[in-house]
Amino acid sequence: MKATPKRICIYPKDIERITGKSYKQSTRILKAIKKSNNKLDNELVTIEEFCQYTGLKIEQVEPLIFG
Repeated sequence: MKATPKRICIYPKDIERITGKSYKQSTRILKAIKKSNNKLDNELVTIEEFCQYTGLKIEQVEPLIFG
């Protein structure tokens, strides 16, 4: 059996699921992460960058994203 590939980027819907905030607020958080990491609008944010920004542990976040 093939292992299902895990993605490394995070989307507003994931942030919404993790934090319980609205979709709009989740997009604002994503933009703030991009700004703090000097990323362009078309660049993606990794799960690791999200965890560093929020102070959450990746072990806590991954089950909420991947199920």
